[in-house]
Amino acid sequence: MRSATITRKTAETDITVTIDLDGTGIYDNQTGVGFFDHMLDQLSRHALIDMTISADGDLHIDDHHTVEDVGIALGQALTKAMGDKKGIRRYGECTLPMDDAQVKCALDLSGRPFLIWNCDLPTQKIGTFDTELVREFFQALSTHGGITLHIDKVHGFNSHHIAEAAFKAVARALRSALEIDPRKADAVPSTKGML
Repeated sequence: MRSATITRKTAETDITVTIDLDGTGIYDNQTGVGFFDHMLDQLSRHALIDMTISADGDLHIDDHHTVEDVGIALGQALTKAMGDKKGIRRYGECTLPMDDAQVKCALDLSGRPFLIWNCDLPTQKIGTFDTELVREFFQALSTHGGITLHIDKVHGFNSHHIAEAAFKAVARALRSALEIDPRKADAVPSTKGML
């Protein structure tokens, strides 16, 4: 069973994340931030990770702590669910088009977090959502999931489309990287013998 539950409680947020890496993309994400929930739903659906996230955050201040802390908890849940990473493909990539937007993602479940973010969003808001929080989420996910994560916008002018293409591209790359390789299901994909 490649599943995990993480609870993170601070003075700013109270978050519970439950995931199953071998799911079918069933989701129930309720953070109180509408656009973010929509993006988390896309992440779950396209990665085929069953995902339930509940968050009670200090939204009366802004969305920042909630979005960042969900990224932290989700990254920790991924790390826990992967265990020793035996059998995973490890690497994933996707170039994803969405109307005017095209976003590329390449990632490595290496245990060595690093984010390359070349994905500017042309507006400061998508509805009431601060677009700078898209990067904050992926930074937290990368750091706490031990993911080398490259996200590059090829083109696009609509911030909603660009952000959604980024989430879907990461999801599809994660799906590939997390899949069990039938040719090496009993081995960690590294010459070091561990990740």
